[in-house]
Amino acid sequence: MIRFGTNPIAWANDYDPSIGAHIPTALILDEAGRQIGFDGIENGHRWPDDPEALRALLAGYGLRFVSGWYSSELLRRPVDEEIAAVQGHLAKLKHNGCKVCIVCETTHAIHCEPDRPMQHRPVLTEGQMRDFGQKLEAFAAYLASEGVTLVYHHHMGTIIETPEDIDALMAATGPHVQLLFDAGHCAFGGGDPEALLCRHIGRVRHFHAKNIRPDVVHRAQAEGMSFLQAVRAGAFTVPGDQEGGVDFAPLMRILKAAGYDGWIVIEAEQDPRRCNPLMYQTLGLATLKRLARATGLM
Repeated sequence: MIRFGTNPIAWANDYDPSIGAHIPTALILDEAGRQIGFDGIENGHRWPDDPEALRALLAGYGLRFVSGWYSSELLRRPVDEEIAAVQGHLAKLKHNGCKVCIVCETTHAIHCEPDRPMQHRPVLTEGQMRDFGQKLEAFAAYLASEGVTLVYHHHMGTIIETPEDIDALMAATGPHVQLLFDAGHCAFGGGDPEALLCRHIGRVRHFHAKNIRPDVVHRAQAEGMSFLQAVRAGAFTVPGDQEGGVDFAPLMRILKAAGYDGWIVIEAEQDPRRCNPLMYQTLGLATLKRLARATGLM
C-alpha cells in the first residue's frame, strides 16, 4: 500500500538549523499531520532520540515515523565499527516499525559545508567504488538480518551524485543494497529521472519526490555554489510547482508498473520565510495523490 510522507527539512533545515529556527516544533507536526494529512514524516533534528518518545510524539499528530537519514563512514572505518555505530539509529527504526534505513556515505562529503563548491565533492576510482560496494553490501546484509532494508540515498556533494555514480554503485552491490531514488538529486546531478528510475526500478525501495528549479540549479553550477547556498537560492521545490523541472507523471507510471508499495516522501528543503511550508507541502501532496490516482498507484 502506497503511503505518503514528508520530511521536516521543509520547515526546519537539518544542515543549517538557522533556516526555520523560528518555526515551533509543534507547528511543524500540526501542519504535516493534522492540516495537510501526510501519513508519516522522516527524521529531523527536532525529534527526540528515544524510540518510544518519538513514536508517541508523532502519533499525537496522526503521523508515523517513516525512517531517517544515517551517515555511514565506511570509507574510513571497517564494517564492524559501522554496525556498532548504527545501533542507536537501528533501535529507533525497529521500535517504530520502519522497513528501510536511509544510508548515505558522508566520509569527505561537502554537502554540509556552507562555502565549499559542490564541484569539490569526493570522487571514487573504479577500485575504490568496488571496495566501497563490498563493505556497503556487508553492512546492508547485517541490517537485513535485523529486518531492515538499506536504501542508499544518492546526494549532491557526496561520492554518489551523478547517474554514472549510481550505476557504478548498483553494479558494485547487491542483493542487499537497495536504492532510495530521489528525483531532485537525480536531476541536479545531471540525470534524467525517468531514464534512471527505469534503469534501477527493480531495486528502488524508497522514493523522494523532490523537485528542482532548473534556472536556479544552472546558476548554482555556473557560480560554483555550495549545496547550502543552492538550497538558500531556491534550487529545490515540491511536485506541482510551476517553476519545477521534474515531471512526476511518468515516474508514478513507472512505480505503478513495477508494483511499488513503499513510501513516497516529499523531501524538498526551502527557506520557509520565502516559501510557506504549509502551502508548498499541500501543493506537493495534492499533486502526487492526483497523479497516483490517475496511474492506479492508489
